[in-house]
Amino acid sequence: MANGKVSRKAIARHGSKVFGSRIARLIFASNLAGLAILIIGAMVLNEMRAGFVVSKKQDLVAQAQIFTSLLGDDATTPAPLLDVEAARQTIVRLNLPERVRARIYTPDGELVGDSFYLSERVDIDALPPLQEPSDFARLGASLSEWASDTLGPIMPRRSSEALVAQSFEEEFEIAVRGQEAASQRFSDRGQRIISVSMPIQRVSAVVGVLTLESNDIDEIIRSERAALIPFIGVAVLVAFITSVLLTLGIARPLRRLSVAADRIKAGTSDSIDIPALNSRKDEIGNLAESMQNMTEALLERIQANEQFAADVAHELKNPLTSIRSAVETAERVQDDPVALERLRQVIAQDVKRLDRLITDISNASRLEAEMTRVPTEQMDIAGFVHHVVQTYEGLGRDDRSVHVEFRDDTMGARLLVRGRDGPLGQVVRNLIDNARSFSPEGGEVFVIVDQSNDGPQTIARIMVEDSGPGIPEDKLEKIFSRFYTDRPAGTAFGNNSGLGLSIVQQIVTTHRGKVWAENRAEGGARFVVDLPAI
Repeated sequence: MANGKVSRKAIARHGSKVFGSRIARLIFASNLAGLAILIIGAMVLNEMRAGFVVSKKQDLVAQAQIFTSLLGDDATTPAPLLDVEAARQTIVRLNLPERVRARIYTPDGELVGDSFYLSERVDIDALPPLQEPSDFARLGASLSEWASDTLGPIMPRRSSEALVAQSFEEEFEIAVRGQEAASQRFSDRGQRIISVSMPIQRVSAVVGVLTLESNDIDEIIRSERAALIPFIGVAVLVAFITSVLLTLGIARPLRRLSVAADRIKAGTSDSIDIPALNSRKDEIGNLAESMQNMTEALLERIQANEQFAADVAHELKNPLTSIRSAVETAERVQDDPVALERLRQVIAQDVKRLDRLITDISNASRLEAEMTRVPTEQMDIAGFVHHVVQTYEGLGRDDRSVHVEFRDDTMGARLLVRGRDGPLGQVVRNLIDNARSFSPEGGEVFVIVDQSNDGPQTIARIMVEDSGPGIPEDKLEKIFSRFYTDRPAGTAFGNNSGLGLSIVQQIVTTHRGKVWAENRAEGGARFVVDLPAI
């Protein structure tokens, strides 16, 4: 029931489609947002329009200056007056471009010549055959108009700054006064017209006004926008493809990892097995491998805890069984004081053993929490070990008079390691206590700090040597097993739980070090702890 509930939650959270992923939506949104800004900016073409307007104005002004100079020479009389017929003939000879219209006015505003009506040119293809515009052309035009209508009011209109909007009458009045006038306006058909009016002068007298008009700006803008449509289409396609590839390469693998983690949480799987992700040589592959290693470490920790619980139950059961047997026996030998005293001693020893077991089990359990909560720090390992050894000075005969001596073989080198002083202090104390328990009365235990190397890595080495009987060769590794004890003859029963060396190995491994045992050539055992130095 719980597994089904977790699975339904996982499905609801992860979704079953690509767009159910928040990262996928973010990828598509970010790519398309930048593309949309590019498209809208291209469709607006405000800067290009401003450039076209200024360029067209300059072109018309240059033409008007040339034309008025010709008209001033060829179409005026000494009176001075404008020769209307000569002015008309001059317009005909100018052969103006198709989209440029020239008109001549007298100073009182009478139109005396218009190039649209005076030109003898006949454009055979001026009226193309009627045909429906293509869907592509309609789309381009629609996008262009929508962009202009939507964003035009909020975009800086530099075209209007380049050329003022005014009526023809206002422009004509300026030209009649002998000044150049230029403006933009819209015709009754909605076309944008760029207009330049220039006075026609005889000496310094204004005898007429020449007006040049061009209405092809909007058509040029539309054609430029339409030319951008294929590139925009390719950009949209590329953005879509890259979004899909990023989604497949990032969002989908992350979703698979999340689903696998939910399966482990629900208990339907005991590992994250995604070979395709583990083989990737990028951050996703590193994440998958890290999650795989983390899961395996957690499973190992769970199995270790289960084994620890089983070992604890087994170790606690032995003294409890012994106590129960002693109690049952005591009920049957009530009349035998000697037997009762012996049973009382057995019960006392078993209680002492239970107390020792519970204390060591509690310390071992607390150790794991301490290793994760307490931060590491830099430690002078020689000074630290020396400080621990000093606590054994002055021990009395109740402690078997075994002398503990410290020796620094690093020749004054200040070896620094990164660790936790509490757990590392427990390592040194456990090894010293173990060595003292195996040493004969009046013996010596040597604690030595030395320096070694493991390739380029400097190693801080701690050695604890005793003068005891040594360790059987087949037990050099087994002695680090949990609850393993092989005490020397005469050792008080119940004083050792078999957890000391196991705790040492656990702490050293957590500090990325190694610990092992070996026998000395001169007799006794040696325990070696290697820690990576900074």
